[in-house]
Amino acid sequence: MTILALDELRALIERHASSDAKPIRGMPGLMFGFEHGPTPPCELVVEPVFSLVAQGAKRVEVGKQTFEYRTGQFLIVSVDLPVDAYVVEATPDKPCLGFGIKLRPEAISSLLLESGAPRTFGDDRPGIAISDLSSDLVSSVVRLLSLLDRPSDIPVLAASLEREILWRLINGPQGAIVRQIGLADSRMSQVGRAVRWLREHLAETIRVEELAEIAGMSATSLHRHFRVITSMTPIQYQKQLRLQAARARLRATRVDVAEVGFAVGYDSPSQFSREYRRMYGKPPGQDGAELRTASSTVGVSRHGS
Repeated sequence: MTILALDELRALIERHASSDAKPIRGMPGLMFGFEHGPTPPCELVVEPVFSLVAQGAKRVEVGKQTFEYRTGQFLIVSVDLPVDAYVVEATPDKPCLGFGIKLRPEAISSLLLESGAPRTFGDDRPGIAISDLSSDLVSSVVRLLSLLDRPSDIPVLAASLEREILWRLINGPQGAIVRQIGLADSRMSQVGRAVRWLREHLAETIRVEELAEIAGMSATSLHRHFRVITSMTPIQYQKQLRLQAARARLRATRVDVAEVGFAVGYDSPSQFSREYRRMYGKPPGQDGAELRTASSTVGVSRHGS
């Protein structure tokens, strides 16, 4: 990767990562990151995405695993994952600059069909990975982002440049992970069906056998593949989803702690408080108050990938 190409990428991100950015017609799924300093952890569920850092460094925590990627590196997420994400390296003079694009299964599947790529799944792989950017990949991203300076070109060229980026990823060091996103019968896709059910039925209780039926595999197989791909068991995954949703509610407004626990699926207020404290280090009431105070003093930061 040339320094010139990375400089051009930085300039494009900095120019277009404004706080008032809106969805771009003809270029859905683009995300920009621009932070002038390190940020506190942000709890979110990351959907399949390709995310790069052109300057600075970011960290993502999934379960008990930590992934850090910095200038000249990219992150691939292949299945919906509840994470803690934050910027760890940024200054006013050298802000953290990032860019991301959602990985759409239908777009990947179309490329696999057209290219005649073999339908091999290989061994189970974690649903998140980090690699170095190649010159070809940076060049493809630069040409895609350059369309933002020429909006009239977007309807004609955007789709083909997105396909080019996907093609570079499919044939890159994390190609095995990316390919599985586009294969409906891959283990990744089967686990993805279970994950989506858990997200859409956050407060509901379900037996692993029932979740396995939704995924289309045996309970034993689901438990094994789910853990490899998400680094969590289905129960741990659901618990993290619930606690993230609870924390978001507590951050947004002053509400009754027990009410929040019931809303995300806890029958026992004491169990909710106990698991919340184990996850975030503080009781939910105290944590919510501190989060609301911090949000009011910091204000709204720029959106990011």
